[in-house]
Amino acid sequence: MTDKNIEQEIQAKGLTAPRITPADLQANIAGEYYFTAGNGVQAAFHSQDELTRLTGAHAQLDQLTFCVLVLRNGFTVTGESACASPENFDAEIGRKIARQNAEQKIWPLMGYALKQSLHDAS
Repeated sequence: MTDKNIEQEIQAKGLTAPRITPADLQANIAGEYYFTAGNGVQAAFHSQDELTRLTGAHAQLDQLTFCVLVLRNGFTVTGESACASPENFDAEIGRKIARQNAEQKIWPLMGYALKQSLHDAS
């Protein structure tokens, strides 16, 4: 079941108490960044020759995708996706999965903030 399906079910049942919606979560994202582990390792070294000499430049690093989401308050969350079979690697799909994994980390953070706000108001 997707976040969208759950939201539709909540609305259909008429549940109206304060909560975090998928739209709230999306609105809380101020920036998004994607890179592979290969990109990160290359950036850590100043040349491809140095990278190859020191690490062997594992090709698998190019199939591990990271997503960094920057939230409105500056906090960051990360998600990742790894590909078991190199033949199945697709950069766009990797970014989508990495973003979904990062978004799943935002729900508890926003839920905690809402609960604290409700507690403070009572």
